[in-house]
Amino acid sequence: MCKPLCHVTRCWWRMPFLGQDWRSPGWSWIKTEDGWKRFEFFGHDLGDDNNNELDLEELCDENKENMYVGNVCEVVAKKRKKDFVNNNTKTQFFYQEKWIYVQKESTRERHGYCTLGEAFNRLDFSSAIQDVRRFNYVVKLLQLIARSQLTSLSGAAQKNYFNVLEKIINKVLDDQQNPRLIKDLLQDLSSTLCTLIREVGKSVLVGNINIWVCRLETILTWQQQLNNLQIPKQLTNGMTLSDLPLHMQNNILYKFSDASDIINLGQATPTLRVLSEDRHLWKKLCQFHFAEKQFCRHLVLSEKGHVDWKLMYFTLQKYYPKKEQYGDTLHFCKHCSILFWKDRHLALLFKDSGHPCTANDPDNCLMPVSPQHFIDLFKF
Repeated sequence: MCKPLCHVTRCWWRMPFLGQDWRSPGWSWIKTEDGWKRFEFFGHDLGDDNNNELDLEELCDENKENMYVGNVCEVVAKKRKKDFVNNNTKTQFFYQEKWIYVQKESTRERHGYCTLGEAFNRLDFSSAIQDVRRFNYVVKLLQLIARSQLTSLSGAAQKNYFNVLEKIINKVLDDQQNPRLIKDLLQDLSSTLCTLIREVGKSVLVGNINIWVCRLETILTWQQQLNNLQIPKQLTNGMTLSDLPLHMQNNILYKFSDASDIINLGQATPTLRVLSEDRHLWKKLCQFHFAEKQFCRHLVLSEKGHVDWKLMYFTLQKYYPKKEQYGDTLHFCKHCSILFWKDRHLALLFKDSGHPCTANDPDNCLMPVSPQHFIDLFKF
């Protein structure tokens, strides 16, 4: 009886282990002469890269560390080697997966649970910011994390957070689009960091305090760059927005769900300014964001006795949250407990649900996840 058992154990060790649960994406494996080995998703292999190898004697000579003797020189050289490696691994080396299993408790098949930081590291947010439909969604999620969940992230998740934020800043500076959203995000983030640094003894900060001071200085630099951003006037001989008929310009205004966009567009031309003050436009905007019961509690009348819908909108937003609208969001499968990005092109062409769902009707199990709901999924 012992020989078959030993034989089975030896074969299992050489076969790829896909995961503790059939719903898990598992690891990626490669077959070598010594058997199956797990493939690590790193930006580059630090151990095999000969360019990153530093000679101890060379470091001692160049940095004048030969004044130290014995173990002191070795410790200093190791520290410089570590700093060199850290400075050259700024790129993300986390898993970029399309879906993850959200586990809230230990089971017989799986032990542990999924945290907010783990979900942020594993889901592909770097590619999501390149999609115009998902950009606002990711920015809003980063803003909510900056307000209340920054200290709950692990050190690796915090580093990934600032790496994604840096990519967003560079994209805005290059494309010159959505600077107002990023300014609000940086304002909330800088306020949070100022509070955490000031009360460092009362809060939990992962890492050295000097790291957070440098991050705060970087945020202030980004804010200065966005404030100095000048969008050049486009010179074109073709048709412009003001050349369109009035009813088409009015229809464009009715497509906006943000009051700031309506006000800013109204400052472009005198005609758009008149259209942006239309009572029916602001009435539609109030009905889109708020319920009718909320109108009665905060009714605002003009001097002529009519409802001032524009003033009503800004009054209501002080008391109630506005309706969130995104081009694309994360989705959660209630049957599989999987959080994933849904690729609309694959869904239309191949009827792909975006994850390996086992339900008979996967579409009825899907639920869009708002940024706040994303955070609430990992509150235990």
